[in-house]
Amino acid sequence: MSKDQPTALDLPMVDPLPEKTQKYFDICQDKLGLVPNVLKSYAFDIDKLNAFTALYNDLMLGDSGLTKLEREMIAVAVSSINKCFYCLTAHGQAVRELSGNPMLGEMMVMNWRAADLDDRQYAMLDFAEMMTVASHKIEEKHRARLREVGFTDRDIWDIANVAGFYNMTNRVASATDMRPNDEYHAQSR
Repeated sequence: MSKDQPTALDLPMVDPLPEKTQKYFDICQDKLGLVPNVLKSYAFDIDKLNAFTALYNDLMLGDSGLTKLEREMIAVAVSSINKCFYCLTAHGQAVRELSGNPMLGEMMVMNWRAADLDDRQYAMLDFAEMMTVASHKIEEKHRARLREVGFTDRDIWDIANVAGFYNMTNRVASATDMRPNDEYHAQSR
């Protein structure tokens, strides 16, 4: 796999990128200092890239009762269980940045239960973990526990969708040997 290739698959980006896609990549470069490799990996098919980014942007950046940090914490907890190198690196960095606590980001990557979490965060991540390892065992008592710590039914929907999204993307990233951008490793430390 070459340095310019974000996955083990030979699927080069469309060249040239459509104007709208190039503008999106330029915004990423300006705001993040990089174009995430996950976006580059989908850029062999602009329709697939657009579908991926639309869902990601809605789940991770759209209106929600969950904070951006909470959504990133779900991403890391799920990715830790699935051992997804790409997502642990990228979203571990996001937890470090959003929390202002590099130690929290590292704890979340290694074992979210080792982190100093409040009851709300613990219940949220416990639910996301159950969704990841045994979603068929989720019952009303598990949703009730989320309500007890202050989550609304809309919040529960968002927790389930963020956890579901990362269960899907972890599997794609692992199956294609998707590699995170080198820059993530040193950021927010």
